[in-house]
Amino acid sequence: MKFPMLWMTVVLSLLMSGVASGAETGRKLKLLIVTGGHGFQREAFFKVFQENPAITFTEAKHVKDADAYDRDDLLNFDAVVLYDMPKTITETQKRRFLSLIDNGIGLVVMHHAIVSYQHWPEYERIIGGRYPEEDGKSGLVTKEVGYEHDVDIPVTVVAKGHPVTAGLKDYQIHDEIYWGYRVGADVTPLLITSHPKSGKSLAWARTEGQSRVVYLQHGHDQSAFNNSNFRQLVAQSIQWVSRK
Repeated sequence: MKFPMLWMTVVLSLLMSGVASGAETGRKLKLLIVTGGHGFQREAFFKVFQENPAITFTEAKHVKDADAYDRDDLLNFDAVVLYDMPKTITETQKRRFLSLIDNGIGLVVMHHAIVSYQHWPEYERIIGGRYPEEDGKSGLVTKEVGYEHDVDIPVTVVAKGHPVTAGLKDYQIHDEIYWGYRVGADVTPLLITSHPKSGKSLAWARTEGQSRVVYLQHGHDQSAFNNSNFRQLVAQSIQWVSRK
């Protein structure tokens, strides 16, 4: 499928659901995309955002600890997308991250970002879940906790009235699955799967203070990035957490 046709489908869906950006404000949403700590297919990933006409974005890549949060303009964005997986974060960087919440800036947490900051419980609480790793055993796959690539995943939309999933019908996506991860009791489930090896919850939403948070487990590689359902989820998640 060619990208222009794919995005035409997504944009039409957004217009029909009443969440296309710019209609009310005349301004594109400013997005900060945080990366680092995990490899990914950069070109295919960023096309998801480059081909979204409703946004502009800046990438902030961690180099040491979680230093993407050290930037002076951190609070100048409508929303922050987390596609990172750092192991460590300083106390100052924790305060900087929490300032996003204090200022009502929304978070879209994607895929492997659920693994970040294993020793910071507040992060797990804010994003609504955790993929647990034992110290020194990064990437270890067991019966209890693990992942598998290149899986055809049946997806059920369980929150059909939620703005993040508006207009979506049940679908299938070729992506990576996780199992053994924790999900907070106070989240609103958005997507689930019946795949026998995968954890059940694939996406959820919650509110932390004045900030809205969405977690999307989809998003390992271009098979997911090119899926029109995935692109619609990302676009509508950005809109919802930005309160637009």
